[in-house]
Amino acid sequence: MDGKINKFGTGPVFFTAISTILGAVLFLRFGFATGTLGFAGILIIIILGHLVTVPTALAISEIATNKRVEGGGEYFVISRSFGMNIGATIGIFLFLSQAISIAFYVIAFTETFQFLFDFLRDSYNLILPRQAISIPVMLLLSYLILKKGANTGVITLYLVVGLMALSLVMFFLGTPDYANQPGFDFSQVSGFRNADQLFYIFAIVFPAFTGMTAGVGLSGDLKNPSRSIPIGTIGATFTGMIIYIFAAYKMTISASPDELLNNQLIMSDIALFGKIIIPIGLAAATLSSALGSVMVAPRTLQALANDESVPFKRINTWLGKSREKDNEPVNASLISCIIALIFVSAGTIDTVARIISLFFMITYGSLCMISFLNHFGASPSYRPKFSSRWYISLAGAVTSIWVMFKIDFLYSLIAFIMMVLLYLIISNYHKERNGVSSIFANAIFQINRNLQIYLQKNKIINTTGDWKPSVICVSSDSFIRDKAFKITKWISYKYGFGTYLHRINGYYSKETREQSREVKRKLIQNYGKGGHVFVDIIISPSYTSAIAQAIQIPGISGMENNMLIFEYDKESPKGLDDILDNFRLVNAGGFDVCMLASGRRQINYKNGIHVWIKTTDEENSNLMIILSFILLGHPDWKHSDIKIFLTAKKSEEESVRTRMNNLIEKGRLPITSQSVRIIPEEGTFNKSVVNKYSADAGLTIIGFRGESLKYLGTEIFSGYDDIGDILFVNSYKTKEIE
Repeated sequence: MDGKINKFGTGPVFFTAISTILGAVLFLRFGFATGTLGFAGILIIIILGHLVTVPTALAISEIATNKRVEGGGEYFVISRSFGMNIGATIGIFLFLSQAISIAFYVIAFTETFQFLFDFLRDSYNLILPRQAISIPVMLLLSYLILKKGANTGVITLYLVVGLMALSLVMFFLGTPDYANQPGFDFSQVSGFRNADQLFYIFAIVFPAFTGMTAGVGLSGDLKNPSRSIPIGTIGATFTGMIIYIFAAYKMTISASPDELLNNQLIMSDIALFGKIIIPIGLAAATLSSALGSVMVAPRTLQALANDESVPFKRINTWLGKSREKDNEPVNASLISCIIALIFVSAGTIDTVARIISLFFMITYGSLCMISFLNHFGASPSYRPKFSSRWYISLAGAVTSIWVMFKIDFLYSLIAFIMMVLLYLIISNYHKERNGVSSIFANAIFQINRNLQIYLQKNKIINTTGDWKPSVICVSSDSFIRDKAFKITKWISYKYGFGTYLHRINGYYSKETREQSREVKRKLIQNYGKGGHVFVDIIISPSYTSAIAQAIQIPGISGMENNMLIFEYDKESPKGLDDILDNFRLVNAGGFDVCMLASGRRQINYKNGIHVWIKTTDEENSNLMIILSFILLGHPDWKHSDIKIFLTAKKSEEESVRTRMNNLIEKGRLPITSQSVRIIPEEGTFNKSVVNKYSADAGLTIIGFRGESLKYLGTEIFSGYDDIGDILFVNSYKTKEIE
């Protein structure tokens, strides 16, 4: 069987593409387009169309020379670049456009029987519907491809391309009668007219240019896709563009604008022996294009089925089957022919052309974007033998989307909505295939790399007075308590960035490295939806060395880390001594320090956050208030509020209240004056008062001074037995509330 697979060379790629490019639109609608817009206008159409197709041809050629393009052609490239779920979504639209293209060319082929329709009308007053010809032709074509397969299609392809080439030669040899008339002035007929119809005409003409990737669909049947696809695709694209320019000029000098507008087969009046040769050429062109599409569409559908893109396993299995004797996708061919038959029965050539244009725009924009992202992502594994330029690919992608919406905004919007819905269905069916594909990961990496370097060089964050938290939390108890991660998540959710480091006790070795990978996987699984928290592992033989390593790592967000979070079990504070032993080390690095005393009871979010500000908290107070505001921004605290308790001597109560009210107003804090309570201070700070007022608080924030640790040690953090979780805060410098 292998001898029957991958049997085609470059010829079928070129001829499939060029026969689709020089097809129905050239023979039937190009004269109408030239007559409507003038020679200058049709040149704009050709240039605009090739601003999409040339970058796409270069992009597909580039991608094809980077790695083998297997069955499915364009779909294979898109799905293996954007990821299977996105690829399947675009691939289904690509298949539909290819299947509808079969109908488009069959409908166009029917126009070769214009003489028959005219004869029956004039002689017998019988108006024969086009479907009387198009449906039998579609059935015959279906029989041919289902019974004989692509090999017969390629043999027929060479014959019809030869006939089409002959008809074009005779067209160009025709006498330009219009230019020979007295008083003919090319400048009067060559100007741009009817500019308001530019995109309407573009939508009708654009399918003429879309054929350049038709040969890519044969990728699974090619001997050497990396050679055949670039040569065949680029060669056909530029050959077609040149012929269209000369054809537009030939029509302009050979027939008046009225004749171009009103005579669908104007080429037959221009060409030598045109009454005979042009209908033959039209038949050859449309039949060859139909053959090309009917060979390509089933292979796209089969590739989709092999990737289980349809949310029904049995349908995928049935569509993915090939005929044993010649490896033909007969079931996929049957579905393609049925879809084409439906459109043949119901559609007109202009309507079908507009639908095809929209679908192909999505595909071509995707191919150009893949090329651009591969250039931008700069992956070492992307080493194509043929290389386009990133700006050409980007221009192609942008032009595709822009033109698509210019053609028909409403239908383009509906198409994108349908794509989103289809993507959600496929993603729900294939949840295991979710994730960012390498092309996006490489692009994100490049953006992040450039941003970090830019921020560092320009010192943007460090020179601004707008303080933001960039926190590090180091914990060995990630699988025992989750509150250390929660506080990191709350602080970094909306206003900052967090790095959560799980510490593995030991020396770095092959064993601990393997252990760290498994632990990291579990952490991401447990904490993967942690917002703006980067989860990682730190392997260190001691707590001190782990802290020393942590405070030296660069900030993931592009700004320097400025806060360290310690965490310990409030009811069994055996780790507190280690934390205090490392306070000076952290303080020397200029870090703000938060020490979370985790209680055993559940957090009661609705009871809010209590902030206790003592007379000794001159440097800590603003950071404590800012942190309470930052925490309140997390969804966990959305039904909560902030209460501030200030201790003050009796004689200073009013001045303290006034200062706090001014601070609340100036800082636009979500705190009312009713939420501020002054607690008379008598001698030292009374912990029993805190236990009384904050016993039910969701979280209590209390400040501490580094100097006090020398004399009081762990006593500072004890005595709060009636309270739940406590966040002890030490600010390295006073923060401004603006």
